[in-house]
This record gives sequence, C-alpha cells and structure tokens, in this order.
Amino acid sequence: MADLFSSDPPERQKPMTGAPLAAAPLAERLRPQMLGDIVGQHHLTGPEGAIGRMVAAGRLSSIILWGPPGTGKTTIARLLADAVGMRFAAISAVFSGVADLKRAFAEARDHARIGPRTLLFVDEIHRFNRAQQDGFLPFVEDGTVVLVGATTENPSFELNAALLSRAQVLVLDRLDAAALGALLNRAEAAEGRALPLTAEARGALIAHADGDGRFLLNQAETLWSVDISEPLDPAALGAFLQRRVAAYDKDREGHYGLISALHKSLRGSDPQAALYYLARMLTAGEEPHYVLRRLVRFASEDVGLADPHALAQCLAAKQAYDFLGSPEGELAIVQACLYLATAPKSNAAYRAQKAAWKSARETGSLMPPAHILNAPTKLMRDIGYGKGYAYDHDRAEGFSGADYWPDGMAPHRYYHPTDRGFEKRIAERLAYWEELRRAQL
Repeated sequence: MADLFSSDPPERQKPMTGAPLAAAPLAERLRPQMLGDIVGQHHLTGPEGAIGRMVAAGRLSSIILWGPPGTGKTTIARLLADAVGMRFAAISAVFSGVADLKRAFAEARDHARIGPRTLLFVDEIHRFNRAQQDGFLPFVEDGTVVLVGATTENPSFELNAALLSRAQVLVLDRLDAAALGALLNRAEAAEGRALPLTAEARGALIAHADGDGRFLLNQAETLWSVDISEPLDPAALGAFLQRRVAAYDKDREGHYGLISALHKSLRGSDPQAALYYLARMLTAGEEPHYVLRRLVRFASEDVGLADPHALAQCLAAKQAYDFLGSPEGELAIVQACLYLATAPKSNAAYRAQKAAWKSARETGSLMPPAHILNAPTKLMRDIGYGKGYAYDHDRAEGFSGADYWPDGMAPHRYYHPTDRGFEKRIAERLAYWEELRRAQL
C-alpha cells in the first residue's frame, strides 16, 4: 500500500547544513558551531539546563523555543540535531503550507527507515493556524519527528493546548549587555579589526540593539562596510546608524506585559516606574485611548473611595487628550498616571463588587421587604406595599436604621473601607450609623 505522504527517496535530499559562504552576512558567518558557544542562554544550554540535560542523555523531546528576535532560537535547533546525531530539517510557517508539512513528514518517515530520526525545526510556528498545528500531533506522538518550534509570541496565546501538552516550552532570555559585548568581541576577532567606535559609542551600540544579537552584528557589519577615519562618538554613531525601534506588538505579549507592569507600578505607588512604562507604551505606538481606559479602570479598582478625585482626574485626562490630541494631550495622560501612583490605595470597592455580585447570583429573585416598595395602586397598598416605611429625613439624625434586606436574608457586609485617605472618613460614618442602629434595637 502506497504511503499517503510518499516523496522522493532519501538519497535525493539536499543537505540542510554546511559552512557559511564567505559572502554570507556576518551574523550567519559567526553562527556558533557548538552549544557551548551560544551566549546569553546558559540557563538552558549549560549542564544543568533543560537543553544541556537532553544532550547529555542523548535523547531529545519536542520543545518550543520562546524568546525575542536574535537570541539564538534557530542556532540552538541546528546544534541540537548535530549534538544527538539527528537529521535536521527546517520549514518556516511564514512561507509554508499544508503541502510543505506533508512533504516534511513524508521525508522524515523515509529517513527513519534507513537512518537517523528527523529534528523538524519550525520557525515562527505561531503563524500556523489551529488546524495546521493539529496536523503535527500524530507525527510527534509516533516519533516520526522531534518538533522544535520557535516563536516570539507567548505560546499560551498562540499555540494549541494539545500541541503544548506534547512539547516543553523553553524561554530564551533577551541578550544582556555582557552577552552582546561578547558577540562584538567575536566579530572583531573574526574581522581582525576593532569597530571604529569610542568606548561610549560601543556601549550605545549595544544599548541600541535592545537584546537582539542579529541586529547588533548587522549594525557592526554596516560600520565596517564604509571607511571611517576616526572613531565615532555616541552622537556621530546615532547619526550614522538608524536607531532600533523597540519591539512592541499592540495585540501580543509586549502589549500585555507592559500594561501589567504599568498597572502594578501604579498599585505599588511608584510614580517613577509607572511613568517609565507609560512612556514605553506611548513611544512604541500604543493607542492613547487604550492607556486611558486602563487608567480609568485602575482609578476605580485600586484607588476607589480612598481618593474619589482619582476617577475624575482620569476622565478629565481623557477629555483633555480628545481636545488637544497628540503630542500635547499626552501630558494630561502623564498627569493622571502620576495622580494615580501617588494617591492612597484601596480595592475595597472592587472587593465589595465581587462579594455583592456573588450574593446576587446565589439569592436569585428574593423580593425586597414590602415596606420599601412603592405602592402606586390601591391593590398594592392593600397588600402592604409601603406600609411602615420610615422616612429618614423625618428623623433627627437623618437616619432611620430600618432593615432594607429581603425577608429571610440576613444583612451582609460587602464594603469594608480601609483606614487610608478619604475612606477613613467613610469608615467613621459607617461606624456612627451602626451605633445609631444598635441604639434603636
């Protein structure tokens, strides 16, 4: 019976790896040849790391490499195959479809019959849709391929749960200054010359790379491609090289990570950190109205009645931004951000809402007590609606102390004001009314 995914026999396959061509970009020519040469990911590739342990055992499981661009995902996949003697095959979800997947699986099956198993590297795996991701499952389960996927996006959001349950997610770190500096040292050794930069400009170049090793090496190659007579200082370097735009996807991990950092900095009453994350979002192109909506929500959730003016400040900032637009209106957003960060904090209103909503769901359709129901008709008056209602303003204290809870339901306490800010005064009022209520019993 013919194989469903039959393809050309193994001997016709072209090799996937080889020494980089002399004309290849610098980043490709400096690609590490051993796992130990990879910089910045020792927590994975070291002896105690997940990858180090797999290689030591000589057995790989399917993995998803999640990390920013230029941190070594493709290199790790290639070196993993070499380290355990597996065939390496690669496809990109950007350029591949169902036919390419079928061909890759068929080739892997053919090779497994006469030689080593296949490590299938899938770059940008999150770009495959849910149905295409499901197509990997039987071939991963029966061992036809060991899947190594690479993604810059949060796998929790972008990959099927079934696929995630069959693969270990390994998180690659953004390359720090030390790792990027080591890459520049290797590049200078390979080129046999130093970069035409002052020490300060070298630090600026590393900072501009924003953790991306490939970008850093491409910039270094650009510097070497022209004749520069004197070392560049940071200002001259900035004029020569275009500054890297910060990585930020407004509907993906960068978006959610920064708004979480902003929210928690506000909650922690750190105006400096909050202003930094606000700047990160707005300078990267975040929609200002999204930030304003989150600030309005924060005003109710985390400040609440500890400072009733917080909500008004946020709504005023939204109105000012709508009136002025960018960039002038962004100062109003800054003002609201700083107000929230420095305001007294209380989530008492937020907790009260959750408790009251829970109670409402549990008690169903209990009727309010008859004495607080309006009685616009004779029938309603005859059956007792409104009978015995105590009009609070007729009392000396403006407080009747009546029972407003449904019959058969004991009074609940949902709102517990804190002793911070304006809520301290609210707590004093509640205690005063409770004392009057007890005195009337």
